[in-house]
Amino acid sequence: MPPKFDPTAIHEVTLRVTGGEGAATAALAPKIGPLGLAPKKISEDIAKNTGDWKGLRITVKLTIQNRQAKISVVPSASSLVIKALKEPPRDRKKVKNIKHDGNVSFDEIVSIARQMRARSMAKNLTGTVLEILGTAQSVGCKVDGLHPHNVIEKVNSGEYTVSER
Repeated sequence: MPPKFDPTAIHEVTLRVTGGEGAATAALAPKIGPLGLAPKKISEDIAKNTGDWKGLRITVKLTIQNRQAKISVVPSASSLVIKALKEPPRDRKKVKNIKHDGNVSFDEIVSIARQMRARSMAKNLTGTVLEILGTAQSVGCKVDGLHPHNVIEKVNSGEYTVSER
């Protein structure tokens, strides 16, 4: 028989949810039910805390201790790039296969790279900026009116500089 559940231990549960909407209680119940939490209440809390990310898929981390859940949003690089495009929220059930053809400034790319720096595998900030530019290329947007791959070449050649501070 497995050991008895310790309520004072810290448990972490990660989920991918659509911002502004609650997580599906059917998917949530097997993960948090054994920890003594109500899936419906946690789903409502997730919907409330992810309102800033309405319509975007983001990762949510639940930190559970003493049957209390603390919800924190862990956005991905693509979520941050799409949010920087400042597109209006869309209904994901009605609007499909959206093209993100907006324009993002290089300064916004650098600020996104600073946010993602802790989770990046690059040695320095320039490498993280290159990772975010690759994400911008896969999202389909432009950076300073240029294709992101052209901006990557300019960063590599030294035309665009990234300060480590």
